[in-house]
Amino acid sequence: MSEELLLFAGSASPRLGRAIAEYLDCPLGASETLRFSEGNLFVRVLENVRGRDVFLVQGTGFPANDNFMELLFWIDAFKRASAASVTAVMPYFSYAKGDKKDEPRVSIRARVCADAIEAAGADRVITLDLHAPQVQGFFKIPVDDLYALPVLCDAIAAAGLSNIVVVAPDAGFVKKARQWSDRLHAPLAIADKRRVDHSESAEIIDLIGSVEGRTALIVDDFTISAGTLVGAARVLVERGAASVYAVVSHGLLTATAVERLGASPIQRLFMTDSVETQPVALSDKVQVVSVASLFGEAIRRIARRESISVLFT
Repeated sequence: MSEELLLFAGSASPRLGRAIAEYLDCPLGASETLRFSEGNLFVRVLENVRGRDVFLVQGTGFPANDNFMELLFWIDAFKRASAASVTAVMPYFSYAKGDKKDEPRVSIRARVCADAIEAAGADRVITLDLHAPQVQGFFKIPVDDLYALPVLCDAIAAAGLSNIVVVAPDAGFVKKARQWSDRLHAPLAIADKRRVDHSESAEIIDLIGSVEGRTALIVDDFTISAGTLVGAARVLVERGAASVYAVVSHGLLTATAVERLGASPIQRLFMTDSVETQPVALSDKVQVVSVASLFGEAIRRIARRESISVLFT
C-alpha cells in the first residue's frame, strides 16, 4: 500500500491515523504542527510527496476552529509540495450542523467551510455520518459520507443486548433510526423533542411507540452535552423500559456531559473514535468503537481506483 498512497495525520487525529495506517500496513507520514504563543498555527510536511496521492486524517472536534484551520493549512502544504491529489479525511466535520439559513442574518457555516476546503486545494473529502447529508452538495469535489452504523451494530451485538427497541431522539432522525431498526431487526420508537434556542439542551415532551419491558437503544449522530440522551433515557424508564443504552457516531463530551451520563439511567454509551481531542476523561459508561477499518478500507479502494459502494451496503 505504501507505493500507492501516502497517509498523514493532523494533530486532531493522531491515534486514528495510526490505527488506519496499521490497517493499511503502511507507515504514517512524517509531519509536525507547531502552535505559537499567540495561537498561530504552523504545519510542515517532513517527507517528499511530489506526484503522490496524499490522504490526510484530521478531525474538527475540540477546538473546532483551530483544527479546521490546521486542516486547511495541511491541504495547502501538500498541494504546494506538488502532491498529485489530496484527500481530506475528516472523521468528524463539526460545521456540518450549519447546513441552512433557518433564521434571518445567519451564516450557512457548512457551505463556507466547504468553499474553504476546495479553495485550499482538496481533491476529495471522506467523512463520517454528516449531521445533514445534503452538505455533500455544498462541495464541487467528490464527498464520501461513510456510515458508522455497521461498525456500531457489531459492537452492540458483541455486547449481547437483546429484546431491543430502537429510539429516535427526535422526528428529524427517524429516517436514520429506521436504518438502525432494520439492521437490528427491532421495532422503532420516537421521542418528541423540542429545542427552543441555540443552547445545547432540549426537552423531551412525548414518546411515540412502546418500550415497556424492552432494552431501549437511543441512536443519534452526535452528542455534546448529553442532554437529549439523558432526557430521553428518563422518559424511557418512566414508560417502562427494562434498560437504556445509547449509541452515537460522534461523541464530543464536555465535563457537564460526563456528569450527566454518570447520574443518568443510561447503562452504556457506544460511540466511535472520530473525536479524540476530548477535554475531559471519558466516563466508565462510555465504550469507544474504532472506525479505523472503515476509513482504511475506503482509503484503500480510492487509492486503487476501486468502487467503495460496498461500504454503503
